[in-house]
Amino acid sequence: MTIDAITVEKLAIRELIENWAVWRDAGDWDRFATVWTDDGWMSATWFQGPALDFIRVSREGWDKGVSILHFLGGSSIEISGARAIAQTKMTISQRARVHGVECDVVCTGRFFDFLEKRVGKWGVVRRQPIYEKDRLDPIDPAAQLKLDADKLAQFPVGYRHLAYIQEEIGYKVKRDMPGLKGPEVEVLYGEGREWLASSPKPGRA
Repeated sequence: MTIDAITVEKLAIRELIENWAVWRDAGDWDRFATVWTDDGWMSATWFQGPALDFIRVSREGWDKGVSILHFLGGSSIEISGARAIAQTKMTISQRARVHGVECDVVCTGRFFDFLEKRVGKWGVVRRQPIYEKDRLDPIDPAAQLKLDADKLAQFPVGYRHLAYIQEEIGYKVKRDMPGLKGPEVEVLYGEGREWLASSPKPGRA
């Protein structure tokens, strides 16, 4: 039994995506750096910029005790020559104190990755999460927690609790990230199609 060439490439991309989550969450920064292209770009609620800067600030947060973990689900991969788009179901889990109460927030969504094969190796050129829904729970079920409703309403529905907890610990959160529906995610889908059709850049990150 043989595996066709496209399947081999998809397996390599899936391994890359899994390495991203495992190495980042384990604090394995040297290997984490290898999943990106030299011009890799990361967008998240609390950070938008070059991958090297993302690695640096992630490491700084790690050293300060910031707890952000990722879990992956199914993946859909489209390949066109040396380029690919991958959408991977994921959850982001973060633990922090909110108004003095230890809490977990879990956000469900997708990683939307722009990838390119350079010198025989796939790398992430741009990662843009899509935030679909989230929730926040106290670690102690008996704890009393009251959120600021006006502040919560400032954030998009797909990641409003994640944004709330991140701003509580000092991050500035971007308020127009793609969600399950809406113009932001439609723009992202269009950028993905353009990337597969050989656009000069992976969208307008």
